[in-house]
Amino acid sequence: MAPISITPPGPLASKWISPPCCGFFGSSTYLVRACYYTALIETEDYSPLRPLTDWLAYNGWRVVTKPAKEQADPTGRRRIKGNMDIELAVDMMELAPHLDHAVLISGDGDFRRVVEAVQRQGVKVTVVSTMESQPPMIADELRRQADGFLELADIGQEIARRAPEQRARPAPPPPTNGARASRITPADPYGEAPEIEPE
Repeated sequence: MAPISITPPGPLASKWISPPCCGFFGSSTYLVRACYYTALIETEDYSPLRPLTDWLAYNGWRVVTKPAKEQADPTGRRRIKGNMDIELAVDMMELAPHLDHAVLISGDGDFRRVVEAVQRQGVKVTVVSTMESQPPMIADELRRQADGFLELADIGQEIARRAPEQRARPAPPPPTNGARASRITPADPYGEAPEIEPE
């Protein structure tokens, strides 16, 4: 079996939350580690990423976070900065001796050098991103460096989180002995039910 590591940084992982995606790389693969990297704003009471990071951590993902930094640009507008490139690169380098194949879910061209370094250690690297957005979310140099490229749009149906199935409500039992059903409905919750006399 070939060991594989899946490392999506930031919001792309919300599309890729199911480790069974290893099936895209053959039935003889097993997952060594699935990591998710994101910066969180700690000054806010609620972060929209918190439910995702909690779910991922609970379901076996290694969640790597750090506090986002708040800065003001020259016009005085608030900017949030949360770069996780170094954390991801260090983890890829540390895991490389234990892997045959690494999957990087990113389009950031800054990862080209770490992909090259991991490849020199004998690790095959597949990059997952998209060229179908405008502008494309994959840097050309990263796509060329990778051993393989998976278009996110092509595999989206297979890996996206699915909505829970709606269960059909059971039909109400038919009235017995020719009696009418109660008139109490959600639209008329205080309506009186008719008296049903037994025969």
